[in-house]
Amino acid sequence: MPEQLVFAMEVTLNGLMAGVLYALVALGFVLIYKASGIFNYAQGVMALFAAMTLVGIMNGQVPFSHLINAIFGGHITHFGWTVPSFVAILLTVGVMVLLAWMVQQFVMRHLVGQEPIILFMATIGLAYFLEGVADLMWGSEIKTLDVGLPQGINLWIDERTFEIFDYGFFIDNLDLVATIIAALLVAGLVAFAQYTKQGRAMRAVADDHQAALSVGISLNFIWVLVWSVAGFVALVAGIMWGTKSGVQFSLSLIALKALPVLMLGGFTSIPGAIVGGLIIGVGEKLFEFMVGPLVGGATENWFAYVLALLFLVFRPQGLFGEKIIERV
Repeated sequence: MPEQLVFAMEVTLNGLMAGVLYALVALGFVLIYKASGIFNYAQGVMALFAAMTLVGIMNGQVPFSHLINAIFGGHITHFGWTVPSFVAILLTVGVMVLLAWMVQQFVMRHLVGQEPIILFMATIGLAYFLEGVADLMWGSEIKTLDVGLPQGINLWIDERTFEIFDYGFFIDNLDLVATIIAALLVAGLVAFAQYTKQGRAMRAVADDHQAALSVGISLNFIWVLVWSVAGFVALVAGIMWGTKSGVQFSLSLIALKALPVLMLGGFTSIPGAIVGGLIIGVGEKLFEFMVGPLVGGATENWFAYVLALLFLVFRPQGLFGEKIIERV
């Protein structure tokens, strides 16, 4: 019995850490949806693009080197220097802000007033465009990302274990640090939205575009700000997941795991994204622990989507989402 209890505690804790990372990805969706009503299908690809850009800058890689060499017949691949992780992260943040401005200037600004399905299709096109640009800029091979996050042996207990009831309690250092960073970022975003002038402007735009315009709020500025913040969130998510599993094109699929989180928490709620992420993270781990052996395992692949389907049937607005009533 003590052994099963310790295993359940370990699974629950690992589920909480995974849930915070899911919530981090979902936050990018919530921020953009709240401010502009756009479901950003490209959020996962933004995480991939940010992670690939960070690796390229750190390694001193020449952007579009394959294309340049194919056109001009050269063999240039690297500048010959490396960039410290902190500086590379700051430069990547600048790239994501520039990307946010370009998205607003060349795509979204021309689609104001269009139907939501049109905006959604635009983000699908943006996702595939960014994926192609990332491939051309940095190459399609799997890349290793190391920004100095602790990995492997636990910082305070040898062999990455806590000894409880004489049984091993395993915690991965990277998961633990990623959880702390993600939690701090989530708290920072909540504080930004609640207590800063720009955050209040974002909330005003989310509530009513016309009312926000009438009090002098620039929609273009707010939308660029929102896409920039979502890009920063994508960068943090890309660092965490890229460090864990390598920077590769499957990284963009983390957005699919954020969809059940959004369905549970609600598309317009930052606290909902957090709670939904924790529910999905803990739920899928415990379900795999308790039910997986009875059905042959692999329940983590579908548990979140089945739970989201149940919410869509019985509470489509999610736990914290707003119930929309349309009168005709």
